[in-house]
Amino acid sequence: MVNIAELEPRAVWEHFQTLCDIPRPSKHEQALRDYLKGWAELRGLETAVDEVGNLVVRKPATPGMEDRVGVVLQGHLDMVCQANTGTEHDFFNDPIRPVLKDGWLIAENTTLGADNGIGVALGLAVLSADDIAHGPVEVLMTLDEEAGMGGALGLSPSLLQGQMMINIDTEEWGEFYMGCAGGIDVNVRRSYTTEALPAGYTAQQLVVSGLVGGHSGADIHLGRGNANKVLVRLLAELAATLPLRLVSFNGGTARNALAREAFAVVAYPAAQAEQVAAAIDAYQALMRFELAGVDEGVTIVANPAAACSVMAQADQAAILAALHAAPHGVKRMSQRVAGVVETSNNLGVIAIGEGKVFANLMVRSLLDSGFRNLAAEIVALFQLAGFDTETEGGYPGWAPNPASPLLALFQRVYREQFDAESGVQVIHAGLECGIIGAKYPQMDMVSFGPNIRGAHAPGERVEVASVGHAWRLLQAVLAAVPAKA
Repeated sequence: MVNIAELEPRAVWEHFQTLCDIPRPSKHEQALRDYLKGWAELRGLETAVDEVGNLVVRKPATPGMEDRVGVVLQGHLDMVCQANTGTEHDFFNDPIRPVLKDGWLIAENTTLGADNGIGVALGLAVLSADDIAHGPVEVLMTLDEEAGMGGALGLSPSLLQGQMMINIDTEEWGEFYMGCAGGIDVNVRRSYTTEALPAGYTAQQLVVSGLVGGHSGADIHLGRGNANKVLVRLLAELAATLPLRLVSFNGGTARNALAREAFAVVAYPAAQAEQVAAAIDAYQALMRFELAGVDEGVTIVANPAAACSVMAQADQAAILAALHAAPHGVKRMSQRVAGVVETSNNLGVIAIGEGKVFANLMVRSLLDSGFRNLAAEIVALFQLAGFDTETEGGYPGWAPNPASPLLALFQRVYREQFDAESGVQVIHAGLECGIIGAKYPQMDMVSFGPNIRGAHAPGERVEVASVGHAWRLLQAVLAAVPAKA
């Protein structure tokens, strides 16, 4: 482990240490929020909490800069909580303890929370600094971003005073984001009946593991495997050639992460054990061939299991068919922004057991009509299989504004500070900018940040040097913000 607070720039890393020490799963950020509220008030800073729990801290302009345009620095307090199988980590109570490797701070067996802890830490560093120049500053820390954008969706339209917003939730240093996808969740549920385990049947647990996983928006185009789809496909193929019966299924743990592991308990005639073992070996080889170069570490094994009942045959046929047909991955590339995914879906979570089926599918699109149409197709598919369906948490995309004055400011300051040209992107991942922009339509917005890799998966890491670059750029941009018109 490393003493995070001793990394440079300490002004930023000491705050990230706090974010690692205080657990902050989505919907459980209150302890951290209350700590930060108290910390700010001890410094004499004004704080406010809106109805859904978002925290804003206001810092007056430094002397001589009172006439500058007000700036909002925005990030979210929560983090995606993922751990490798066999890792004992309680995200509700245990701190994150990363290590330093080759210039990167990394949580080897869990997520790190650099998404979006580094963004929050940069904002807090501005609040605590006494030696940087800036106009009026507000730091907005939202809740529940990773589990449905709840904080941004519930943000009070009268909470913020600034006219420019810097979202610090970008994961590629030197790239400025000016647009992102919107999205919606589709939740599907169904009940099923059970029957006694047939005579002569044996039970096994089939396990898919070894997949890289990743962010369901930023990594969806990379062709990585989804453990849910890999395992459902295996079950469908086995059921087509022998009397396989499903007992239970659990795959994926987060709606916005590519499922890395999936587990199913199945039963089949004990006399066909060798046939099943051969089929599993052949399927694993096929998956490694299909996923070569992106997820060739995929592993599929069968372990002993116990079962006394199985899913009724008719229910099994309908449920497996629907899950097998459910879309996953890129549906359409953008025709407006070259090389960017327009519309996609992630089959993030499946839970089957005790007579109940639940699945979550997260749909994203640069076009609001795009995610609504794909969601409607998914709803229709599962309704045909007897599922109850609901859509929830729909949020708009962030429409690009190439003429943004704030974007031009960032590009100019980056050029001055680093003697290089920056990039500009529209991304398929979801940022809170679209939601906040709908509530504050006159707000000019840009998103930036340091290099973060593997967000939403164990092994998440952040490049230490790029955090220093981001801090340098942020200070320079705040100093260069123009006077009010």
